[in-house]
Order: sequence, then structure tokens, then C-alpha cells
Amino acid sequence: MADSEALQVTLLVTSVLDDLGIPYVIGGSMASIIHGMLRTTMDVDIVADMQPEHVSPFVAKLQDAFYADESAIHQAIQRRSSFNLIHLTTMFKVDIFLPKERAFDQQQLKRRMAEPVGPDAETRLWVLTPEDVVLAKLDWFRLGGEVSERQWRDILGVLKTQQAALNLAYLRQWAQELGVADLLERALEELISR
Repeated sequence: MADSEALQVTLLVTSVLDDLGIPYVIGGSMASIIHGMLRTTMDVDIVADMQPEHVSPFVAKLQDAFYADESAIHQAIQRRSSFNLIHLTTMFKVDIFLPKERAFDQQQLKRRMAEPVGPDAETRLWVLTPEDVVLAKLDWFRLGGEVSERQWRDILGVLKTQQAALNLAYLRQWAQELGVADLLERALEELISR
């Protein structure tokens, strides 16, 4: 699992999301670490289906530990974009993305899985499935001009670690839908040739 500081900050946010009944899923590097290879991370990405009525109680519950801009959160909800929280003690950043209307974003929340984290198996986080981590990373890799070595290593790490358990038909179907089928095949070929 990710380093304990990152995990503790993440749990502060996810416990508030759970308390307020906001569906969420951990993505990005933390999901890659959970399903793939260990690496350092400077932030956590969370997809959360927040509504305007959640904002005030969300900020109120986090205000002692985090910098949170209430108007930026309202704007993000309106635009279906993102906002961030900064943990005041560690300066660790939590990026929260609002799910877009496209089918893949909705699918990620529906397919999320509860993963045990930390020293006790009782503590759980909602995390993207390995397939959805790969697809989301491929999507970001393409949007970023296909230059991020870190993104590509994360993709290969999850594919390698989860290889036997992956639903390849699901991966290929959604890769086609997202316009990243060529990247998925390239990653699978690279994995075989290693």
C-alpha cells in the first residue's frame, strides 16, 4: 500500500465522503499502487459524485485539517471538472474529480471495489478495478500527448501484477470506446516481450 502519510490523509477525506453518502472511487497513482507496483505519490485522485448540497457540510467537516475553497468546489460541480484539497500539516494534495456524463466515468463508480488498506483488514477504500485503472491511465496518457513515462509504467505495472485476473474482453471493449485500443495493444505486446 502507499506510504502511511498518504493513506492517512486519504482516509480523512474518504471518511467524510462516506459520512455524507457521496459515492467515490480512488483512481490515479494510488489505485495503480494498490493494483500494481509500489511507487511514491505526491497526491491522490478521487472521483466523487458530489452535489451542491454536499459542499457546505463537506467543507465544514474538513476545514480544520485541509485548505478547501467552497466556491471552487461549487464551480467544479457546475462544470463537472475538478478541485483540490490541501492537507495543512503535510501539504499533501487530494484532487477530486467530478464524474463526467460519458458512460466510462459512470461505469467506474458502478464497478468500484472495496479494498482493505492499512494494518487492519477492517479499513477499506473504494478503488477502481484493475481494468478501469488501466483504461483511465491509457486515457490520461493519450490526453497528455503520450509522453508520461510514469503513466506508462503504472499501466504496465497493473497489467503485469493483475495479468491472470484481468477481464481482457472488458478492457478491449472500453479501450475501443475511449479511443485507446491501439495503446492497450501496445502495452499488452510490451508486457509479453519483457
